[in-house]
Parts: sequence; structure tokens; C-alpha cells
Amino acid sequence: MIFWKFYPSIDLHGEYTTTAYTVIHEFLKEQQKLGKEYVVIIHGKGTGKLKEEVHHILSQESIVLEYHLDPDNLGQTLVHINTNVN
Repeated sequence: MIFWKFYPSIDLHGEYTTTAYTVIHEFLKEQQKLGKEYVVIIHGKGTGKLKEEVHHILSQESIVLEYHLDPDNLGQTLVHINTNVN
């Protein structure tokens, strides 16, 4: 989808799976505070380990409504965030 390039994104290239949680959690919380409903997490294709970890983290985040791989770029995941801050 061409519109995803206009959404906030974070590039995790070179990030370790062990530190990915903190980076992703902080990014999502900040974007939620800013009222951003959609974000992009760039994890690359590589071996798939980072993508798997990103998806595991997203499945555990209470503010994530849904997420899926970008069909036009399998190296990034599109995320829908609940912007209703409790």
C-alpha cells in the first residue's frame, strides 16, 4: 500500500531480538500519545527471527488492535494502534 510510507515508522535493522521489546514498546506508547493510529515497523526479511519476535511482541501489546505483514514489502509490518488512551 502506497499510503503506509506516510505513517510513522521505526527501523529495527541491526536490532537484537533481546532488545526489540523495549524499542517497540516505547515506540508504540509514544505514537499512541501522539494520536497516531497506524505505524510501520521495519524488521527486514533476513532469517525471519526478528520478524517473528516483532510479531510475538505485537501479539502481547494491549494497545495493538491488529497487525500484518505489508503485502508489498514483506520486510515490514503494519500496525493498527488503539489511540483511546486509558
